[in-house]
Amino acid sequence: MPLFDLSEPELAEHRVTATEPDGLDAWWAARIAAARELAEPVTLTRHEELAYGPMPVWDVEFSGDGGDRIRGWYLRPAGSDGQRLPVVVRYIGYGGGRGLPLDHTLWAAAGFAVLVMDTRGQGARWSIGATGDPGRTPAGPEFPGVMTRGIASPETYYYTRLFVDAVRAVDVASELDGVDPTRIAVAGGSQGGGLAIAAAALSGDRVRVCHADIPFLCDFQRAVRIAPKTPYSEISDFLAQHVELVPAALDTLRYVDCALLARRITAASLFSVGLMDMVCPPSTVYAAYNEITAPKEIAVSPFGVHDVPRGHIERQLRHLREHLG
Repeated sequence: MPLFDLSEPELAEHRVTATEPDGLDAWWAARIAAARELAEPVTLTRHEELAYGPMPVWDVEFSGDGGDRIRGWYLRPAGSDGQRLPVVVRYIGYGGGRGLPLDHTLWAAAGFAVLVMDTRGQGARWSIGATGDPGRTPAGPEFPGVMTRGIASPETYYYTRLFVDAVRAVDVASELDGVDPTRIAVAGGSQGGGLAIAAAALSGDRVRVCHADIPFLCDFQRAVRIAPKTPYSEISDFLAQHVELVPAALDTLRYVDCALLARRITAASLFSVGLMDMVCPPSTVYAAYNEITAPKEIAVSPFGVHDVPRGHIERQLRHLREHLG
């Protein structure tokens, strides 16, 4: 896999390509407030007690964007009854869903409560999902996948809904029994990393830690021009045919560009990047990382592609303990 992006010195200086829309904070605040107004009570149903034994697991359902019901998992460490624990809200990579609780037991085994958010309209490629996307988008052409769903307007764009879901997951995590609402982390890889950035940015100082591995959804204006692989190429392939939508689509993407939103992060952040990553080009990752003014670290894999070295997980666990206790 060749090096195809900026050099390391250039990456350290690279900034997001797009300009921020006027009134972006107010736009997001109104969208999130509307979702909170429509929210109905969270439901938790104990899941497979025989299978998980002393590690309690619940099937969760909560209200996301537009009041749509979003599924998830809530896991706690064995023997943690009566304790108020730090919680890690985890988001899933592109095409995947919440999977099974066994996919997320590491964090509970390490002593953290875990809330896993399912991803609306996904969960059919590499892990199973359980949440649809009712979608309030006008009918029209779209590329297979979700990257172009409703892309003509930020109000109808798929990722607008998904970002609100991610913020609502933080709301829900803070209210769960046995959780310390002052010790919340958000985490994920690829799309999940982008969602973690968005949730940390749009939830203010409620989030103490942000872990974004090889994050997607950053510096869209550059990504859709240089990324040779999906998912970014879903957008470039679509716009190659629908030339009339190029201005509107590029404007929409400014509202969900995690590199622009990252300026708002107050959480202690740990990113990772692979310098040979052709899915999420390293310059797009650095575009988000370089906008953060809060305490931050980045783990650089010089020969890394779209993956994270296994040893990085231990660094994440140490980082969580350092900042959440």
